[in-house]
Amino acid sequence: MKFRMAERSLFAILLRSPWWISLALAGVIALIARLALPAEMFWFGAMGGFPFLVIAVMAARRQMKEPSAARVQQTLEAAGAMSWRDFSAALEDGWLKQGFTVNRRHGRDAEGADFAIHKAGVTTLVSGKRWKAASLGVEPLRELKAAIDKAEASAGLFVALGDVTPQAAKFAKDNHIRVLQAPELVSLLRDTPLGTASRG
Repeated sequence: MKFRMAERSLFAILLRSPWWISLALAGVIALIARLALPAEMFWFGAMGGFPFLVIAVMAARRQMKEPSAARVQQTLEAAGAMSWRDFSAALEDGWLKQGFTVNRRHGRDAEGADFAIHKAGVTTLVSGKRWKAASLGVEPLRELKAAIDKAEASAGLFVALGDVTPQAAKFAKDNHIRVLQAPELVSLLRDTPLGTASRG
């Protein structure tokens, strides 16, 4: 069984927070140990801050890999101005660089999903043709879910630049569909010059 950290646990919250917060907590614990404990017990007390130091390092590494706000905005604007032909080629290029096998779906197979991507024995159906929609509702997700069930795929992925309604977010969560938005979309496309991706 895989261990999953609760999203609302202190450690999970700190991982999503600026790295220096965890570092500051480790420093506070060390300071308290210095003031409250005898000198020979200082290191023992200060070790209580070690988990926060580890979280600070993990958070810093994660945040260094995240694209800047300017990069996110620039990429989203470029993606929003692209044709489906160019945008789909960019998506395909991004997945191929991540080690996925990518199959475009055609004809009746394209109902509800535009791609089937495969990696490590897992097949994910992807819907991306409505990426420019200002708001994502439940209906496109229902179509993707129907395609997933029909193909007996493992999961679903919906690419969206716009907002996601609360109902759509709940439906996606309940049906193992991940909505790919910024900055994940930016990370996927970071090594692909938008507008010039080749159709592999």
